[in-house]
Amino acid sequence: MTEKSKCPFMHGSATAVESAQERWWPNTLNLDILHQHDSKTNPLDKDFNYHDELQKLDFTALKKDMQALMTDVQDWWPADWGHYGGLMIRMAWHSAGSYRLADGRGGAGAGNIRFAPLNSWPDNANLDKAKRLLWPIKKKYGNKISWADLIILAGNMAYESMGLKTFGFGFGREDIWHPEKDVYWGAEKEWLAPSENRIGDLSKPDTLENPLAATHMGLIYVNPEGVNGQPDPLKTAQMVRETFARMAMDDEETVALAAGGHTVGKCHGSTDASVLGAEPEGAGIEEQGLGWNKPNGTAKANEAITSGLEGAWTTHPTKWDNGYFYLLFTYEWELKKSPAGAWQWEPIDIKEEDKPVDSSDPSIRRNPMMTDADMAMIKDPIYRKISERFYNEPEYFAEVFSRAWFKLTHRDMGPKACYFGPDVPAEDLIWQDPVPAGNTSYDVAALKKQIAESGLSIADMIATAWDSARTFRGSDKRGGANGARIRLAPQKDWAGNEPQRLDKVLSVLTPLAKAAGASIADTIVLAGCVGVEQAAKAAGYKGEVPFAPGRGDATDDMTDADSFNALEPLHDGFRNWLKQDYAVSPEELLLDRAQLMGLTAPEMTVLMGGMRVLGTNHGGTKHGVFTDREGVLSNDFFVNLTDMNYKWVPKADNLYEICERKTGKALWSATRADLVFGSNSILRAYAEVYAQDDNQEKFMRDFIAAWTKVMNADRFDIA
Repeated sequence: MTEKSKCPFMHGSATAVESAQERWWPNTLNLDILHQHDSKTNPLDKDFNYHDELQKLDFTALKKDMQALMTDVQDWWPADWGHYGGLMIRMAWHSAGSYRLADGRGGAGAGNIRFAPLNSWPDNANLDKAKRLLWPIKKKYGNKISWADLIILAGNMAYESMGLKTFGFGFGREDIWHPEKDVYWGAEKEWLAPSENRIGDLSKPDTLENPLAATHMGLIYVNPEGVNGQPDPLKTAQMVRETFARMAMDDEETVALAAGGHTVGKCHGSTDASVLGAEPEGAGIEEQGLGWNKPNGTAKANEAITSGLEGAWTTHPTKWDNGYFYLLFTYEWELKKSPAGAWQWEPIDIKEEDKPVDSSDPSIRRNPMMTDADMAMIKDPIYRKISERFYNEPEYFAEVFSRAWFKLTHRDMGPKACYFGPDVPAEDLIWQDPVPAGNTSYDVAALKKQIAESGLSIADMIATAWDSARTFRGSDKRGGANGARIRLAPQKDWAGNEPQRLDKVLSVLTPLAKAAGASIADTIVLAGCVGVEQAAKAAGYKGEVPFAPGRGDATDDMTDADSFNALEPLHDGFRNWLKQDYAVSPEELLLDRAQLMGLTAPEMTVLMGGMRVLGTNHGGTKHGVFTDREGVLSNDFFVNLTDMNYKWVPKADNLYEICERKTGKALWSATRADLVFGSNSILRAYAEVYAQDDNQEKFMRDFIAAWTKVMNADRFDIA
C-alpha cells in the first residue's frame, strides 16, 4: 500500500464513462450510474410485474420446448453432434460467471449478457448464436419468461437432456434494458491484454485488481492456454483458485465446476481466428446484431471458431458421465498446437475408442484435448486429491457439481424469497444468507415507547439502524438489516460499525426486543425510525416514519462469516467516514455506495443532508454538520452549503473550513463528500431545491421516504 491506498472496489472507473463534460473537464463527477435503468428505457407497461407473469407460465410446457430445442438443429448454425447442449451451457455459464463477490456485480440476474460489452467479449464468441436459437421460445412465451431466466434455464435443461439430475431452478430474474454502467470490467483498452495490466505480481494471484475476478479483459476467468498464454498448470492452478474464490467458490466447488463444465461440449479452433468478422457491437448493420462472421465458410459445426483451442474434453461430449476424469487419469498428456495455433494438451497413445467422433462427421474420430486449467486439476496437489475422489465416486461428483452449478447460476439472485417456480429446492443454503421469519404480532407502539424512553440518543439510534441496513447491495441482494447480522461476527467488529458504540446500543435494545417478542432486527430498525421521528418532530413535522415488522434474527450457523467480509464498508460518505485514504476521491466512493444501495441521485442528496444535521457522523466528527441545531431534521446543511455569505477554505487534504466572508471566522468544517453537493452542477441543483424556504417540509418528507427505502431494501417478503 502506498500513502494513498488503492481503492478496494472500483478504482473510480465504474463512473468513468466519458461524456462531453468529461472530455473537457475530466475530474467531473459522473452521476450516470445513479440514473441507469430509468423507466423511460423499459418498453414494458408501467404496471408490469414479472412475478405476476410467472404465475401464468406453463413450466412443464416450457421445459418440454427447451428439451426439444436441444436437438432441433438449424441449418444457419448447426449443432456439435446434433446437440446444442454444450453451447447453451456455455451461454448460461458465461452469463452467470461474471459475478464477483467483492461488490456483488456481474452475474446472470439481469440478462446483462445481451448488451455490450459482454455480448462482444472475445470469451463470449458465438454466444450470440445461442441467444438467437432461443428466440422462438422467448417469442412464444413472451413476458412470462425473462431473457435472464431463459438463458440460465437453457443451461439447466441442457444438462438434464444429457443425463444430469440438476439440483433445482429458481425463476425470478428480471431483465434490464440497457447495459449496466456501474460494473467496472477493467481499465485496459485492449482485449486480452497481458495479465500484468491487472495483476500486480504474477507470482501472487491475490494481487489481481479488485473487484475483478478474471485475469484478462474479455475473459470470464483465466487464459485457457496458461498464464499470459504460457502453459504451466501449477501457475494456472493458482490463478484459477483466486478467480473462483472471487466468485465465492471453494476448491471442491472449483474442481467440480471445471470438470462438470468440460464433461460436455467442445472448444472450437478449426482455423485461424483472424478470418472472423467483427464482434456483434462492431459488425456491419446487415449482420443484425450477430458477430464473428466467417466469410466464405461452410455451415459445418466442426468449422466454428471461438477460443482457438480445438476438440472435445471427453469421449461422449453430449452425455453426462465420468469421462473427463477417466481421460485425465488414464493417459499422459503433451503440449500441442491447435489448428488455430493455440496451446492445448492432447493425450499420448490414446485408444481409438476413447477418441470422440468429429462434431460434424461421425465417421471420423478426433483427439480429445485439455486446457491448461484442466491439467491444473491433476497437477495441483489439492485439486488432484479432489479430482481423485470425484473419479472414484462419480455419484458424489454429480451431486457436488449439481449444487455448485446451482450456486453459480443463482448466486446473485439474493435470498430464497426472490426465487419462484416448482423446482426451487426446499433446502436453505448458507450462501443464500437465510433469515428465519420474524414475528409481526407484537405491540409495535409499546416497543416504540420503550425505545424512546431508553435514554439512547437520536444519533445512536439512527447510526445503528443505518449501519445495519447500509450493507445491502442491490447488485446481488445481499446484506441489509434483516437478520440483524450486525450483532454477529464479522459485522460486530467492523471499524465502520464503531464496535463500542454498537455494543452499547445493542445492550439496550436486545432486552427490549426480548420483552416485546420482537426480533432484534426489527428493534434496531424501529429505534432508527424513533430517532428520525424525534428529529422530525423537533423540526415541526407531525408525520410518522413508516415501519414494517417481520424481520427475523439470523444465527451464526446461518451466516457464512467469510463471505460477509466482502460486504465490510471501508467508506461511508453518509456518515463522513473513510477507513483510510484511497486513490479514488471520497465523492466517487460515496457514489459507489449509493448505487449499491439502490439510491437515486436525489435520494442520495437528501439522505446526505439529513444524516449530517442528525449528528450521525462516524466517531462523532463535526465535518459537514452545518447547523447549530444538531439532532433536528432541518434543511440547514443545504441552506448553509449554498449561502454566499460563506466561503470555503482548504485546510488539508480532504479537509475544508467554511468561513464568514466578512470576518474570516471559521464556522464549520467539511470534507469533499460534503462539498461535492455544492460544486457539482447536478448535485447543486438538488441541494438548492432542499435549501429553498418553501421546501423544509418537502426535505423532511423526502428524507423519510429515502430512509424507509434503505430500511426496507432487503424486505423481499413485502415487496
